[in-house]
Amino acid sequence: MLALLEREPMYGYQLRSEFDAATGATWPLNVGQVYTTLARLERDGLVAPGDPDDEGRLRYAITEAGKAELAGWFGTPVVSSDRPRDELAIKLALAVTVPGVDVSGVIQKQRAATIVAMQDLTRLKAAGNDDLSWSLVLESMRYQLEAEVRWLDHCESSLARAARARNGAGNTEQTATKQTGVRR
Repeated sequence: MLALLEREPMYGYQLRSEFDAATGATWPLNVGQVYTTLARLERDGLVAPGDPDDEGRLRYAITEAGKAELAGWFGTPVVSSDRPRDELAIKLALAVTVPGVDVSGVIQKQRAATIVAMQDLTRLKAAGNDDLSWSLVLESMRYQLEAEVRWLDHCESSLARAARARNGAGNTEQTATKQTGVRR
């Protein structure tokens, strides 16, 4: 919100609309969240309300402290630990530990859904929106989905290696038992 207010003072609904425009509406933003965040930013001295306009709406403006906060945010890299938990990684990590779960099936269903999502993003891009901010968000999402497909391929390969190792260990023990008559 501070980045949007850096351009010009805005009221809550306007901020929501500008956020949707900048991100291609990929992250739904409730107008109630906007006003709650504005109240917190005002409390922290990062924004200040102006006089009401003709319709009684307060336009919020970024303060000098808000500009400093924004500069700090732009100047600080996003760290992986700042991101939310990866539900897919957790799902697969647990799937391999729960008896009876078709882990390969879970991977295949996820891959199919991810490919459909990639195709949807490709269609959106082909529809042609020349807005750079929207394009950057769209490409970020597509690259994340491509990485997810590569990771799912890796998971599938790891699953196959683990199965071969289990079968190989069992075969080695069976061979030793046949050769010596003694079970290890």
